[in-house]
Amino acid sequence: MRCCDVEALWDEMRAGVEPRREHVLAHLRACPACQEMYAEYEGVAYCLSCLPIVEPPRNLVPKILEHIRTVRDRFKAIAPDSFATVPSPLGKLHIAWREAGITFVAIDRGEVLEDVCKTVERRLHRPVKAAALPTWIAAAVKDFFRTWRVDPRVVDCSNLTDFERAALHKAAEIPPGEVRSYGWIAREIGHPKAARAVGQAMARNPLALFFPCHRVVDANGALHNYGYGIEVKARILKMEGYRKV
Repeated sequence: MRCCDVEALWDEMRAGVEPRREHVLAHLRACPACQEMYAEYEGVAYCLSCLPIVEPPRNLVPKILEHIRTVRDRFKAIAPDSFATVPSPLGKLHIAWREAGITFVAIDRGEVLEDVCKTVERRLHRPVKAAALPTWIAAAVKDFFRTWRVDPRVVDCSNLTDFERAALHKAAEIPPGEVRSYGWIAREIGHPKAARAVGQAMARNPLALFFPCHRVVDANGALHNYGYGIEVKARILKMEGYRKV
């Protein structure tokens, strides 16, 4: 059994976001699938609590440290994404890419470049390295600010979950200069109760602008949260021609 809200919660936790107890309890009360799993795990937890406490083997710590070193070395061995900064009508954009396409786009907020690289690496779970900006990326950025759309063949979102991909691709279907709600996206992708999970997918969007989470608003039409601030969200929508009725 799988639950899209729980998948989104795991994504949040991997990103270091502490889940809020009231949200977890509210979801558990409303989700039969999770209630069934919870009952099973509760039984397992009770059985485990009845077992005697066992001291860990003396060689456990060295094994854990060796595992950490292995994971670290594996991370270093992964081919890094290329990384560069490109000017745009919105200001500087930080862009990462692989052979398969653009993997990350961020609007410059004045951070130290080293900190930007660390943020990209945490989101992509692999290293990045500075490189010369290829002409095809410069052309993709120029075309986006001309049409407010991006050719899906130039982006690579293979590291996202199925739910994240579905939510972001649906956001890309919103016409430039228009907005839709988180609930609308949730319904359109077949998860009508997952508006909050859609919001988290928008918040973790690694391809800002290209997957236009700025076109997603709350149920009342308010601009709601945006990683770069509501003022930037309003500015982008205004550039696209959006006029709130």
